[in-house]
Amino acid sequence: MGTNWSSRLLAAATVAPLIRWLVAADSVPSGTGRRATCDACGAPFGLDGPLRTLSPLARCGACRQRIGAPPLTVELALVAVAVVLILADRSALETVAFAWWALCAVPLLFVDLAVHRLPDRLTYAAAGGTVVLLGLAALVGGTGTADDPAPGGGAWLRALLAGAAVASLFVASTLLLGRRGFGLGDAKLVLSSAAVLGWLGWPMVAFGLMVAFAAAALTSVVLLATHRVQWSGHLPFGPFLILGSVVALALT
Repeated sequence: MGTNWSSRLLAAATVAPLIRWLVAADSVPSGTGRRATCDACGAPFGLDGPLRTLSPLARCGACRQRIGAPPLTVELALVAVAVVLILADRSALETVAFAWWALCAVPLLFVDLAVHRLPDRLTYAAAGGTVVLLGLAALVGGTGTADDPAPGGGAWLRALLAGAAVASLFVASTLLLGRRGFGLGDAKLVLSSAAVLGWLGWPMVAFGLMVAFAAAALTSVVLLATHRVQWSGHLPFGPFLILGSVVALALT
């Protein structure tokens, strides 16, 4: 168990600069190309740039202005996800599938908080990679936990149906309600989030969505009560979808 903890926490720390780069590059308005330079001084940043830019300090190597997500937040999110995956104690391929989803979900969370959008490149990567890896887990089988056998093809079909069904409901809300419904980005994100929940079981689909809606409602009430937003304001729903899926995974 000690090796398991240390290796996965080390992996989380190793990918943190990549996730920070994704957040900084994609936290731009819709229709705008990826950010490649510091907004304050124009200095380039990226995976091949100054390490300080993509470190937990999140500061431009030239002018020291913050770039991307606040300091330490990405790192803490990755550590939290790693802990959840360790405690879930799933089979190797299941863990890889959930880890892939998480590596796409963490930057999506920060981008949605920053600019209220969910980039297609990340939502599609999350959906495609998660479905394929869960399919491999179903094909190979093995031990999902110490007590229960890993789900097979039935669980994979359930994951597909859950993702498609919930995404369809989100799209329908967009078509019927317009701006008052869910965004298409939310529908694309829920393809993978609901697939993760569906793999865990139909009760977890309901539970994960319930957590997401309850957290969103509570946050809205708090923000309205503290006058941080108006009734006409928009609250990004992507972070709550991710939260619901992580909580469900942590409790399985």
